[in-house]
Amino acid sequence: MDKDILLQIKELKDKKNAVILAHYYQNPEIQDFADFVGDSLALAQQALKTKADIIVLAGVYFMAETAKILNPGKKVLLPDMNAGCSLADSCPADAFAEFVAAHPAHTVISYVNTTAAVKAHTDIVCTSSNAVQIVESLPKDEKIIFAPDRNLGNYIKSLTHRDMLVWDGACHVHEEFSLEKILALKKQYPEAKILAHPECPKPVLIVADHIGSTAVLLHFSKMDTASTYIVATESGILHQMQKASPDKTFIPAPPKDSTCACNDCRFMKLVTPEKIRDCLLYETNEIILDETLCMQAEKPIRRMMNISEQENLLP
Repeated sequence: MDKDILLQIKELKDKKNAVILAHYYQNPEIQDFADFVGDSLALAQQALKTKADIIVLAGVYFMAETAKILNPGKKVLLPDMNAGCSLADSCPADAFAEFVAAHPAHTVISYVNTTAAVKAHTDIVCTSSNAVQIVESLPKDEKIIFAPDRNLGNYIKSLTHRDMLVWDGACHVHEEFSLEKILALKKQYPEAKILAHPECPKPVLIVADHIGSTAVLLHFSKMDTASTYIVATESGILHQMQKASPDKTFIPAPPKDSTCACNDCRFMKLVTPEKIRDCLLYETNEIILDETLCMQAEKPIRRMMNISEQENLLP
């Protein structure tokens, strides 16, 4: 990485009392100079704690929205406004509102990977690390709508056996993993353990040795005794895994299409050090949300945090 850019970013942060929060799926160089690196829930929690005046969210749009919802008085910047999310896009707010209206008497649980507008139609937000606990915090006879990821929703449904309607959405990264190629890798590395994010399709989850969120998979890889892992989630997390366990081998699970880097999130990778510097310098790409929408979207996020705190689920 260009040392001049890194120095410029540091000077701008100090001058403007800014903080850089980066997701695990960012490029390694960004993870290494960020003030904090974590999953989407941890980023929201860190944004809530920070005393900085400006938050630069090195991630995707829904994460920056969440930071703004929880910090309406702070300036939240997204280095590239085109950094969206295929999963969030698979659940348009208008269509989801109609779906919710067509199924009354259901408690709506939405994954944090949704827009603020979808969160406004939600009763409780969840993450992949606390989805089971959020679902099980409700009465056993509660009817539930779960959105937007069908793979995560059906996985949670299989664990909890709850009455759940699952929205038909998906993440382009996790949908593209090839079971055939993963099994071929397993033959090549028979000692390897397969780690999978619950956004992966069911056949991949069936062969996995451990299933969990990015933070859960990272923790497992630190504590487990295996020496080799095949990792079925976005490749950015391998940087943190390798840093935490330098003597272990981490192999990214291959996608179906060998001609593209489909195990990379094309939206996450839009963020660059140059874009971080420029948005800090000019204070551009600020997240602006309607005040009423902010208040509506904040309620289900706060409810998730309250349930997590009560059950001691926060990481």
